[in-house]
Amino acid sequence: MFVCGTVLMSACGDSSANSDAANRENGSSVKINHDSQFPIIEEGEELTLNIMAPGVGMAEWEDMPTLQDYQELTGIDLTYTTPPSADFSTKLNLAFASGDLPDIVYGAGSNALTSSMEIDYGSQGILVALEDYITPEIMPNLYALTQEDPSILKSITTPDGHIYSLPMISRNSTSIWWQGPMWYNGTWLDNLGVEELPTSTDELYDLLTRFKNDDPNGNGAADEIPLTDVDMNSTRVWLMAAFGVLTRGIQVNDDVVSYTPISENYKAYLAFMNKLYDEGLLDAEVYGQSDEQKKAKGQNDQLGLFADYFSFFTTGRTETEAMNDPMFQPLTSEWSTSAVIPGSPRLSRGAFAVTNVNPSPEASMRWVDYFYSVEGSKYIEQGPEGVFWEYAENANGDQVRVYAEGVDLDKTEDERGKITPAYGLTTPNIVVDTTDEYAILVNPDDEVDNAFGDWVAQETEDKMNDIAVVPFPLLYLTVEENDQVAATATDLSTYIEQMEAKFITGVEPLSNWDKFVSTVESMGIEDYVAVYQTAYDRWLAN
Repeated sequence: MFVCGTVLMSACGDSSANSDAANRENGSSVKINHDSQFPIIEEGEELTLNIMAPGVGMAEWEDMPTLQDYQELTGIDLTYTTPPSADFSTKLNLAFASGDLPDIVYGAGSNALTSSMEIDYGSQGILVALEDYITPEIMPNLYALTQEDPSILKSITTPDGHIYSLPMISRNSTSIWWQGPMWYNGTWLDNLGVEELPTSTDELYDLLTRFKNDDPNGNGAADEIPLTDVDMNSTRVWLMAAFGVLTRGIQVNDDVVSYTPISENYKAYLAFMNKLYDEGLLDAEVYGQSDEQKKAKGQNDQLGLFADYFSFFTTGRTETEAMNDPMFQPLTSEWSTSAVIPGSPRLSRGAFAVTNVNPSPEASMRWVDYFYSVEGSKYIEQGPEGVFWEYAENANGDQVRVYAEGVDLDKTEDERGKITPAYGLTTPNIVVDTTDEYAILVNPDDEVDNAFGDWVAQETEDKMNDIAVVPFPLLYLTVEENDQVAATATDLSTYIEQMEAKFITGVEPLSNWDKFVSTVESMGIEDYVAVYQTAYDRWLAN
């Protein structure tokens, strides 16, 4: 049985808060234990909760050892409705429409439990308002996180002042990433004697030119591709940032909201990319190739600068070899004299919601709060002792975690997906780095090898953390505001996507820029921006 820390609930015991919580129990008479972390309900009490969540197909939830063990710890019985993840949005909508509701919606994410649904069903009382439960007495772990970072509450509070879903909160070393970074081919840098990475767009241009002309892969053929991507989807944000554009859409600077694709900064980005394309420094197949085709070029040692979550995903090299592929150094230009990059808000909404049929919202909130602690996060991700991992004694007499007997060491992630719901879903917990304490070894005398993870963390610290800025805060639009912008957003996205490709490849000359801007303006961009300015002002004042 997993042993839980005793300090996490040290704040429990405020009788007035407990009384207030009891009055919010929707008629439930179940008695909550406030004297310790577990069990959640008092001895002799009975409570069954139904959870609706996307099924990822690795195992039935009732068979997952982590959930079975957690039932024993909490005293709360669970039943599950887990349609396949591909069908989950449809099934969730049907549940709301029919009134055949679960007690808890778990792991939905904002694509399934959308912001509009939260506001709509929350205003009707179908989703329970959760803010009064986020207290030191009921949810000490989540409450502590919101005190450390007030933006968490701002980002999950709807325009009516209520919270209808809890988030996944990322606090690991790469959580600031907006998306996977760009990486340089370290072997090429070595072959060319490059000791300092480019720090400006001019320096990048010079290096890409050397990649093209100086045979850095050493095969005597002019087959080098200095820069590549798939439809610019991963590279765009890092290169736009060199021109002060953090996102191709709504951005806020000094509390003023704007639409970046009609800015002069974005035009400068397009001109730079068109120059790279014209001179063969940007892959001629950047529009149209698949990710597999991009990776094939990487494994053939043809790429100098490329985007991926880790470089070895593209190159096929080992983690050790990948530590010679430096992360992209953010750039400056005449348009942005200080380096800046887009940063993630580090949370995802829609991870946990409570419906009005739930017999005990307080117990449900106590149930999920443990996962917002470091210890609880590791528990939900790795399960209880004796299933996925177990303790063993190493040569020094220390107790260390090793893979449990029977775990397929060639498919450890598949094995993990069979024991816990925290697999491929937006789950309600804090995401932290795996430390030595929680590392799982093959043999007890092995040493924890986190060299690659430590290297990535250091690259992130050196190149991203101090200059990352969230382009636009994670906030809610009202139902009316969402209706105002929905159609325009789709039309804009389609048009901007098409025109960017045309401008970069030269199909549309940049001499037609004014015509492009006029077209965007005719699509109602002024009103579109005004909606987001209103929403931002409301968020700022919250």
